[in-house]
Amino acid sequence: MISPYRFATAQLTKLRHKIGLLALAIVCVAAVDVAARESKDWIVLENCRLISNPANDGDSFHASSGAREYIFRLYMVDAPETDEMNPARLVEQAKYFTITVPQAIEVGQAAKEFTREKLSEPFTVFTRMSDAMGHSRLERFYAFVQTKDGDLGEQLVRNGLARNYGFKAVPPGIRNSRLEVEKLQQFEDEAKKERIGGWGVSAERLNVQAQKPASFSVFVAEKNARARTLHLANTPSATRAFRHSITTVGPVEAKKSHAKEQIELGRIDINTATEKELRMIPGVGPVMASRIIAARPFNSADDLKKVNGIGDKKYATIRPYFQ
Repeated sequence: MISPYRFATAQLTKLRHKIGLLALAIVCVAAVDVAARESKDWIVLENCRLISNPANDGDSFHASSGAREYIFRLYMVDAPETDEMNPARLVEQAKYFTITVPQAIEVGQAAKEFTREKLSEPFTVFTRMSDAMGHSRLERFYAFVQTKDGDLGEQLVRNGLARNYGFKAVPPGIRNSRLEVEKLQQFEDEAKKERIGGWGVSAERLNVQAQKPASFSVFVAEKNARARTLHLANTPSATRAFRHSITTVGPVEAKKSHAKEQIELGRIDINTATEKELRMIPGVGPVMASRIIAARPFNSADDLKKVNGIGDKKYATIRPYFQ
């Protein structure tokens, strides 16, 4: 005969087992659900609009596309927090910029205002619906965001309001994320050198804009991307590529290489040449073309030697192609 104690113990064990199986099932279903929403192709949401929300900050914000609301988190950049809700992260961010925690919050608030201003006009979002986690009732997805001036993340970094740090992805139209990482690092180095944003907050240069104009990337999805609409099928603004041609700047890779195309000597204007034209010059690849564009304006093509990576030998090779 089984004692009441042993019977109760056995029943409790069975209950725990069932609860464990139920919890595992819930986790598995959630994982499958997230995976089902992630897209192998870039989903392009045009004419997005910023939604005012207290939780918005420099690199994460609420936005609408058609009738739907989303939260997007920028790939590859990190703006400081705007409050003390995450003290450990704030300390780490302050250490990176070599400033105090209160100053880091100031930078975070400046980044929030910068993003709000840049997104005051309709913008375009590139996302794969990859979960960026968060504490809101809405899911948060990683994304690249294009404003009228180009990539938002690059603009934040160039103005010293974010660092080259965070979840990486290969941007649409580029074959390797390293190209974007290098460009972001160059922008960060320039902001640090000019002591602006977080790099100049101690010198009261928090809101000083970048001295040299920069060409920010305009990412473009492959036009032959496989159609996969997910739950955005009924959203008019969801598309796989822009319907009009876009002039791209920055390290945007095309399908065919332009490096082998011929170009006459003395034909290229150093301050207006497109990336395609620059890559037609023997010895100039996508990274070097991006560096040349980012270093503008030049007084003349003789200033090419100031571009990182152009030594005497390369200068002698490429200089004849410029006016």
